[in-house]
Amino acid sequence: MDSIRDLHQQLVTKQRSAVDIAQAALDRLQRLEPQLHSFLTITPDRALAQAQAVDDRLAAGEEIGLLAGIPIGIKDNLCTQGIPTTCGSQILAQFVPPYESTVTTKLAAAGSVMVGKTNLDEFAMGSSTENSGFQRSHNPWDLEAVPGGSSGGSAAAVAADQCVVALGSDTGGSIRQPAAFCGVVGMKPTYGLVSRYGLVAYASSLDQIGPFGRTVEDAAILLGAIAGHDPKDSTSLSVKIPDYTQFLLPDLKGIKVGVITETFGEGLDESVATAVQGAIEQLKALGAEIQEISCPRFRYGLPTYYIIAPSEASANLARYDGVKYGFRQPDAENILSMYTQTRSQGFGAEVKRRIMLGTYALSAGYYDAYYLKAQKVRTLIKQDFDAAFESVDVLVCPTAPTTAFKAGSKTEDPISMYLSDLMTIPVNLAGLPGLSLPCGFDDQGLPIGIQLVGNVLREDQVFRVAYAYEQSTPWHQQHPSL
Repeated sequence: MDSIRDLHQQLVTKQRSAVDIAQAALDRLQRLEPQLHSFLTITPDRALAQAQAVDDRLAAGEEIGLLAGIPIGIKDNLCTQGIPTTCGSQILAQFVPPYESTVTTKLAAAGSVMVGKTNLDEFAMGSSTENSGFQRSHNPWDLEAVPGGSSGGSAAAVAADQCVVALGSDTGGSIRQPAAFCGVVGMKPTYGLVSRYGLVAYASSLDQIGPFGRTVEDAAILLGAIAGHDPKDSTSLSVKIPDYTQFLLPDLKGIKVGVITETFGEGLDESVATAVQGAIEQLKALGAEIQEISCPRFRYGLPTYYIIAPSEASANLARYDGVKYGFRQPDAENILSMYTQTRSQGFGAEVKRRIMLGTYALSAGYYDAYYLKAQKVRTLIKQDFDAAFESVDVLVCPTAPTTAFKAGSKTEDPISMYLSDLMTIPVNLAGLPGLSLPCGFDDQGLPIGIQLVGNVLREDQVFRVAYAYEQSTPWHQQHPSL
C-alpha cells in the first residue's frame, strides 16, 4: 500500500477516490484475516461512509488534509462510540462505549478512514498477543511467529498492508517491540503529549498512545494529528505541537548519538547485536557524532516496572466487577459471589497474575518494601537519562533482545516473556519518547529493530535521526510476501 503522502496526491489529483482506496484496503484486510487475525472488529460500513465524506468534500472543491481518506486501524483498547471496545478481554466482550476517545475523535475530524479495531493482549498485558481473550495474531513475516505485543494486531496490520497506519498503546514497550518484530515504524511519544482520554487504562502513569507506520514520515504525520493538549486528561501537556515532517532531513550533521552500553552483552542475540552495530555505523556515516553512554540503572527497569505497572493495574481493573458494565456472572448466589465469579471467568491468566502481583505489592506491610522502593528506583532511572542527555541528543539501543519468537514458546514461562521488554521499559518509566524502526533481518528472515530514545518533548530529533537512517537503508522497502 502506498504512503500517506502518495495516497493524498492520488486523491487531490483525482487518480483515485477515497472510496476506492478504502475498498481496496478492506478487501485486502478481509482476504488476509484468516491468516493473520490482526483485527477483532472490522468496520466496513463506517469506513466507506467516512471515505464517501472525503470524496464529497473533494467534489465540492474543498481542500483536504494529509490524513483524509487514509485507512487506519485502531487498537481495541481505545473507546469508539457505538463500536465494540473489548480490550481483548472476555469481561468486555459485549461492551459498546457511549463516548469516543480524544485521539479517534481527532482522526475522524481529520477525515481518516477507520477500517477496524485491532487485536491485543488482554488489557494490553503481554508481549506476544497470545494473551488475547479472543484469538492469537500472527506475524506476517512468519505465520508461526508472534507479532509482539501488546499492540501486535496493529503492528501486523500495518506490516501486511491491511491498513496504511495504525494506533497502538505503549505501557512498557507495547508499540516499539511489535514494531520491531513486524518490521515497521512504531513510536511511543513523551508521556502527556497525546491525550489518554478514552484509552482503557492499564497503568496510568506509564500508558501512552502512539503511531505505527510503514515509514518514519507516516508515523510523524499520524503523531502530529493525535498530539496536543486535552482538558479531559489531567496528565495532558499544554505545549505547541510542531509539524514533525519539517524535521525529516537526509543527514545528521551536528547530531550527537549516544549508544547505551548496558544494552549490549549477555542475553542479546548475535544477529540483533550485529544489525544494530551496523546501524550505528550508518548513523556515523550520515554525520552523527557517536559516543558510548552508560545508564547504570537501566537494568533495574524490568523489576521496577513489574512492581509499578501491576500495582496500578490492580487499582484500575477493580472497576470490572460485574456491577456497572461488562460481563456479569448470572448465577451468583450473592454479591460477593458475583464479584469473584465475574472476575474469575472474565479475566485471563496473565491479567489475574498481574492483579495479584499488584495487590500484594500495595498491601499493608509490603507497600514500603516494594512499591515505594520501585518508585525511588524509577527516579534514579530517570536521572540516568537526564545525565545522558547533557552530552547527546538521541540515545540508541536494540528495541528487543531477540527477533520474533515462535508462538507458544514462552507462554509457560512468564519471566522469559517479560524479558522481551527489557530494552523498552526504562523509556516508559522515564516518560521519554522512543521509536523503533527496521535495521535488518536475522538468518530466518525476521525483522530486527533499533530503538531511538529522545529527551522529553524532543520527538523532532528522534524523527530526524530515524528518517535519515531510513532513507539511507533498504529495510523499509521490504515487505512480507502474503
